[in-house]
Order: sequence, then C-alpha cells, then structure tokens
Amino acid sequence: MVRRNDQRRAALVDAAIEVLAREGARGLTFRAVDGEAGVPAGTASNYFANRDELFTQAGARVYERLQPEDDSLPPGLGDRKSYARLMRELVSRIAAFRTGYLALLELRLEATRRPELRRVLTERVRADVEGNVAYHVASGLPGDATAVKLLILALNWLIVEQLTLPDVFSEAEREQLITEAVERIIGPE
Repeated sequence: MVRRNDQRRAALVDAAIEVLAREGARGLTFRAVDGEAGVPAGTASNYFANRDELFTQAGARVYERLQPEDDSLPPGLGDRKSYARLMRELVSRIAAFRTGYLALLELRLEATRRPELRRVLTERVRADVEGNVAYHVASGLPGDATAVKLLILALNWLIVEQLTLPDVFSEAEREQLITEAVERIIGPE
C-alpha cells in the first residue's frame, strides 16, 4: 500500500490550482499536476482516485488559501470611509492570489458539470457568506446582512474584471468604484 503524505497531497492540490489557472479545466490532468508539482509521473494518481476528486480537493483548497491569516478588524471602522478602505484591502488581498481566483472561476464553471464539486463549492461559498454576515454584524459595522451580500456580489465581479481584463478600469477607477459601492449599498449614515 502506498503511504500518503499530507504535505505532498497539499502540494499536489496547490499544483492543481496553478494548472487550473493557467490551462483551464481541460488542462487539469494527473500528468500536468505531477509536472507542476515537480514530482515523479504517477504521483497524483496515487493520491487522488480520479479527476473529480482532484477538482473537489482543489475547490476546497482555494477557499482555505483565500482566507485572511488575521481576521481581526482594524480599530475605527464605524464610518463609511474606513469601511471602504477595508473593502479595498479585501479586493487587493484576493487579487494578489491571482492564480487561486482564476482557478476558482474555472472550478465554478466545472461545477455545473460535476455534482460533487458543486456541492463542495456551494457549501464553501454559503459558509463564507454566512461568516461574512456574522462577522459584520458582530463588529458593529454599518449596513445590514443584505448590504454585506450585495457588496460580496459587487466586489467579486470587480475582482474578476481586474484579473481577467485589467485595462477596463484604471486602478483609480477601481478604488472609486469600491468607495461608491460601499456608500450606495450601505446607505446614508
């Protein structure tokens, strides 16, 4: 029996994320993952029963890596200006993991064809939304649960735009759009 190494499994899943971002879902093969991870041919097939499992593990791992290391809020976020700054930092942090977010887009498309991947992503996204709403409410930030959900939707598409067609909006325009999204979605003070 093959001994499984958790660190190697994580490295293979991280390699799968890189392959997804670069080559898309069709390019996600065991051979491509082995090459990206720099391991002998056949290694990935020893860790994952099939491509479905590889997709599912990559979907779960992207969300792990997108979570902030320190989830505490900086002090003084009660006003909209500070809130907008926090949202800009959030967009920057997520956009910094470009390959992860691009892989996530590939995974979302692939989830329309793979029920287990759809289940995993649905659970992760739902938990992420619920966690953001609970965090928001507990922190006393302005706005309600619907405002948080609307900001998630708006900022997610802004991130997609930034990563896929970065020249549509300048950096200054993106900054202004985030500020306006917070102002308009959160509502008047």
